[in-house]
Amino acid sequence: MKILLSLLLTQIWVSVSFAQEYKPVDEGSAVAFEIKNLGFNTKGSFKGLDGKIVFDPNDPSKSSFDVTIDATTVNTDNEMRDNHLKKESYFDVEKYPKIRFVSTGCSGPDKKGHYTVSGKLTIKNTTKDLNFSFIATRLGDDYIFKGDFRINRKDYEVGGSSTISNNLSVSLTVRAKKA
Repeated sequence: MKILLSLLLTQIWVSVSFAQEYKPVDEGSAVAFEIKNLGFNTKGSFKGLDGKIVFDPNDPSKSSFDVTIDATTVNTDNEMRDNHLKKESYFDVEKYPKIRFVSTGCSGPDKKGHYTVSGKLTIKNTTKDLNFSFIATRLGDDYIFKGDFRINRKDYEVGGSSTISNNLSVSLTVRAKKA
């Protein structure tokens, strides 16, 4: 009986303590940004999440993120502005329809439950290092990943206008369904 119980507990531990594969989905997700334009806060969002997430909350070093969003879905609730953002001087969506983040490492959690992911963010044809913290919340078999970061749009050759702030905030809520 002890052997059977031991085997059963080992099987349960193994099934919950290794990296699992997940697929990011739009349902329950939000990829939002905020930037100052003519001194006013302008908000926008993207849809079209895709990719592969491997996540192990017990050993984050085994985790990896390769996630894209569809740049053609940029939405600021202003169709004229959205069409302008899709043009060559901004996101150039005809040539570069995807924005991609590929992780190079993951660590944590800290005492507050925050993980840290390091990786490469590619917008248009420019790739830069990016590190940010996030919280991972289990939702049944799925996960919700929430994080925030700031980037300089000029680092990615996005927009030439001097009426727009160089820095913008990005807020992520990514629902990832177990693959």
